[in-house]
Amino acid sequence: MTGNPYNSCLYAGTVMHRRFKPRAHRLNYRVFWTLLDLDELPRLSARLRLFSIEGFNLFGLHAADHGDGSGRPLRQQVEAHLAATGIALDGGAIRLLCMPRLLGFVFNPISVYYCYHRDGPLKALLYEVHNTFGQRHSYLIPVDADASEPLEQRCLKAFYVSPFMDMDIVYRFRVQPPSERVALVIECADAQGLVLVASLAGTRHALTDTALLHAFVSFPLMTLKVVAGIHWEATKLWLKGMRLRPRPSAPAPLTIVAQPRLRATSDYGINHD
Repeated sequence: MTGNPYNSCLYAGTVMHRRFKPRAHRLNYRVFWTLLDLDELPRLSARLRLFSIEGFNLFGLHAADHGDGSGRPLRQQVEAHLAATGIALDGGAIRLLCMPRLLGFVFNPISVYYCYHRDGPLKALLYEVHNTFGQRHSYLIPVDADASEPLEQRCLKAFYVSPFMDMDIVYRFRVQPPSERVALVIECADAQGLVLVASLAGTRHALTDTALLHAFVSFPLMTLKVVAGIHWEATKLWLKGMRLRPRPSAPAPLTIVAQPRLRATSDYGINHD
C-alpha cells in the first residue's frame, strides 16, 4: 500500500457455500470485489480510465444498484440509517465492499458497508442483501466498543433469499474487517442446528487500471456468471430433491439490530429482551 493515497482497493478471492441439511451441497467460486471509500468516489472516477461512477465503462458503480435504489448519495443513506440508532461517525469513513458493475451489469448477493468513526474505530456494519426477485434488504448492526477481531454479530433472518431455505433462521456473522485481507463467514442455523455456511475471503490489491484489467481477464464476465451460477446451483439442489419454500411479502427495507437487547439462548437461538 506504500505510495497509494487511497483507502479504496480491490480484493481477489473466493466465495464458498456449504449446505448441511436437508441435502448436502457445496460450491466454490473465484471472484473479486472492490472496497470503495464513499468519500473517494469522485477522485477514483477521475483517476481511473476503466472505472466510472454513474456512467458506462468496463467497471463502475451506480448508486441505484445499492441502498434504497433511488440513486441518492450512498453516504447520505447510510448516515440516515446510523442516525436512527444514535450512531454518529463525525465524518468518519464509510467503505462499501461489493462487486462492481462489469460492462453495465451487476448482481451482488451481499454487499457490506464498514462504518468508521472519525477517530478510527469501526462503529457499525450494514449488510445489504439482494435476492434474485429484484428485492433488497439491509441489516444494520452496531459494533461493540470492546469487540475484538474477528467480529461476531448475530441477527434473525428477516428477508427471503434462497428459495430452498426457511425463514426461521438465525444468522451469525464472523467478520474480518478489510486490511491486507478481508473475510466474512455467515452461519445460518435453525432450531435444530447448522443449515448452511457461506463465506467470502480475499487478498488486497491496489485499485488501479492495471489491476482492473487483470481482474477482467482473470474473472471474465464475472457478474453475469454470478447470476448464472446461482440458477445452476439452484437447479442442482432441486435435482437433489429440495423443494421451494413459499416467498413471504417483502419486509421493510431495513432491520436495525440493537445488539445490547439480544441475548443468545443457545449457540444460535436469539431472543429479544
